[in-house]
This record gives sequence, structure tokens and C-alpha cells, in this order.
Amino acid sequence: MTVLARIFLLGAMALAALPALGQDRSFLVDSEWLEQHVGDENLVILETRYYPHRYFTVGHIPGAVQVQRFKDLGDNDSPSLMGFPSREAFQATLRSWGVNDDSTIVLYDDSNTALSSRVYFLLDLYGFDMSRVKLLDGGVLGWQDFNELSQDDVRPKPGTVTLADADPSMTVNWQFVYDRIVSRREARYTLLDARPERFYTGEELSHAVRGGHIPGAINIVSLSGTNPDATWKSAEELAKIYADLPRDGTIIAYCHDGFRMSLAYMQLKSLGYRDVRLLDGGWGFWGNHHALPIVTGFEPFDDNYKL
Repeated sequence: MTVLARIFLLGAMALAALPALGQDRSFLVDSEWLEQHVGDENLVILETRYYPHRYFTVGHIPGAVQVQRFKDLGDNDSPSLMGFPSREAFQATLRSWGVNDDSTIVLYDDSNTALSSRVYFLLDLYGFDMSRVKLLDGGVLGWQDFNELSQDDVRPKPGTVTLADADPSMTVNWQFVYDRIVSRREARYTLLDARPERFYTGEELSHAVRGGHIPGAINIVSLSGTNPDATWKSAEELAKIYADLPRDGTIIAYCHDGFRMSLAYMQLKSLGYRDVRLLDGGWGFWGNHHALPIVTGFEPFDDNYKL
């Protein structure tokens, strides 16, 4: 066998092995699956739109409950609007949506699953049975290809779901990042900025008075893991996007407001990364606190932090 043939064979074997690296992607369902289950007794459909009024003006999947992404998915009383809500607050919200312990929950949005991923993460954080949580691949776009939308205001019977305490291994606060990554440079931690590049570099401001990124953060845009039709890219394509991230350490993801980082969380977990955590408050907290250090430009560290 020639050297070139051997290289080709090894490459083909590596590509073939990529799906095996990933976890079960059965949480992804399509519109056909949902068509067959609409009306099921224990089914709860949750819609999160970028512009919430479109739940009424454009419409939603019949039976879907509206999720207001800022009010319902953040800590309304924290310094950062999108801090993680308390167990009690999120449990009350889930109950208002009609969620029970035995509910099957289908999540969808109009934002390439970035908004729905926040709901998914919070359910996981508070110990809901994740085998019962599905993500509609393609979101509202996929549904509209062959189905009608409804403008009815869905008000379900209150549910009785009971959540567990938050899993402390899934989140970190700013003090943790400042200590372990900015100050100590502990190699086992990789800080992932999931925002678009123009926000990472500081070229554009959004959700904070300062632009740039946390010292040490690398930039991988989580939305690059989705297709123009709002479906997820294949496991092979996702693996290539995140190929530079070590599997044997801890990945800490953040974004502006908690959505893109939640999508990164879902993507990485689907690829078999075991220790993935999210920064509570994200850049919305860090960028608004002037005493915390920032870096602008394309590199993780500037001259002040390279030494």
C-alpha cells in the first residue's frame, strides 16, 4: 500500500469513527415526528421566538405555549438579566406552562435552536428527565413547509412538575473564571466564547457597555453548527467545528445572554464532551463590570496577559 493510499484510508477511518464519538442525538425530532404526536396527552410544546409578539401576529404550532425568552429564562432580579433563574422560579414557570414530571417536552424557536437550547439547558440543570425533552430540528421554518400556524392564545392547565436542586457541576460564576483561567491559567480549563467574531474582537458592542472577550477565551461560533434551514449540521461537521477543544478537560462556554452558549453546551454534549459548564450571566455580566479585565482583537490574550 502506498503512503498516499494509507493516508487516505486512515482519514476515511477517522471520518467513519466520528459518529461513534457523539452521544445519542435522539433528542432531535423533525416536523413529521411532531405531526404524529400533536395532541398526545402528555405532550407540551414550547415556542421561544426572537421577537415574542410573533407568537400572536405570525402564529405558532397549534397547541404551543409561548416562552418569553428574557422574562421566563433568566433571573429577573440579578445584576445580569440572564443569570440563571432559581429552582423555585423556573419550577413555577414550568408549571404555568403545564409541565408535569411525566411530560414529553418539545422545544422549538425561529433562531436555529439557540433560544430553545436555553430551555433545554435549564431543564437539564434542574434535573428534569432529559429523555423526555425533544428539540424540533428546523424549528418553525421546518414546520411551516407543510403545516399551518395558529394564532390562538394557549393557556394550559397548570402542571405539577417538581425540579431538583441545580447541578453545581454545570455552571460557574465570574469568580471561578477569574481565578482558574485569568489568574492561574489552569490548563484543564478551556474558555469558549460562542458569539460571532465581531463581538469577540470588540468590533461591535452588544448587551454590554464594553466590547471584546474574557482573557484566555477562544472563539467558536455555536451558530456555525446549524444550517441555513435552521437544522443541525451532522455529527461529522460539528466535530470538525469543535476539533480544537480538548476532550479530557473542562469546557466553560459563555455568550452575551445565555442562548448561544446553551447551544454550544448541547452541541458539545452531543459530541461526547463530558464536562461542559456555562458562565452564569455571560458577557452581559462581565462586560458591564469595568473592574473585570477584557481583551480586544483576534487573540485570546493581549500583551498584558501573554506574559
